[in-house]
Amino acid sequence: MTATVIDGKAFAAKVRGQVGEHVARLKEVNGITPGLAVVLVGEDPASQVYVRSKGKMTVEVGMNSYEHKLDVDTTEEALLKVIADLNADPAVHGILVQLPLPDHLDSDLVINSIDPAKDVDGFHISNVGLLGTGQKSMVPCTPLGCLMMLREHHGSLSGLNAVVIGRSNIVGKPMAQLLLNDSCTVTIAHSRTKDLAGTVKQADIVVAAVGRPEMVPGDWIKEGATVIDVGINRIDAGLTDDGTPKTRLVGDADYESCAAVAGAITPVPGGVGPMTIACLLANTVTACCRANGLAEPEGLTA
Repeated sequence: MTATVIDGKAFAAKVRGQVGEHVARLKEVNGITPGLAVVLVGEDPASQVYVRSKGKMTVEVGMNSYEHKLDVDTTEEALLKVIADLNADPAVHGILVQLPLPDHLDSDLVINSIDPAKDVDGFHISNVGLLGTGQKSMVPCTPLGCLMMLREHHGSLSGLNAVVIGRSNIVGKPMAQLLLNDSCTVTIAHSRTKDLAGTVKQADIVVAAVGRPEMVPGDWIKEGATVIDVGINRIDAGLTDDGTPKTRLVGDADYESCAAVAGAITPVPGGVGPMTIACLLANTVTACCRANGLAEPEGLTA
């Protein structure tokens, strides 16, 4: 068996197109333009690249983009003031504080200072609780993207056995909750799981979100299962002809061996990654619609 490749890059482009269409309708029919504010503290190179990409795509789908770049030594008080101002700004429907924050700032305190209705990352404790009890919430972007791809591939997920490898608050736990809400039978596996290989072997759906390069081999995968690889790991790839070190990106699953057994698999790169920003944009539109008492965009929420 050779797995069907779930093209996250193409699917993300489709989602961005749907977002753009909904934004255009909001402008034309309701006179409303969704707005996304991103707060970056410090000059972490990876974060800067990510924030630029978010800003570019926000504008491309017709939304307003607001960027607040703060010095690395910004005080907690000053950062909380910026967030309070954004909470009170009716033109801002989504707020994202780029992580990681500098060490002197309390990430939990900062995230929980965001208005839950504008928390488009879905990290606020209120949104975590709402998702966990099956109520309407803002859903973390990466798990939402995984769910969208699974629904697109499978249609109904009802009754399928799903194993989520990894128990992080950002991916593992919310992913498990979303799968439960779609009537999967869900196991959360992790480093202390006894017989991890045997547990994964029972799954119709495997979501690998553990942060260890190529940890999941093909012989753990049930024939025909769907593998959603959330991992993005940079590993050594030898030297160039002139002796310069090379690296390459790999996922948490060993792609070649898993693809030989699975029914479908996401590649790395080009799988889950592109869906994260697409779902951030989708969440901003959802937040805008909820704030204005309008119908939520179909197909862009959990």
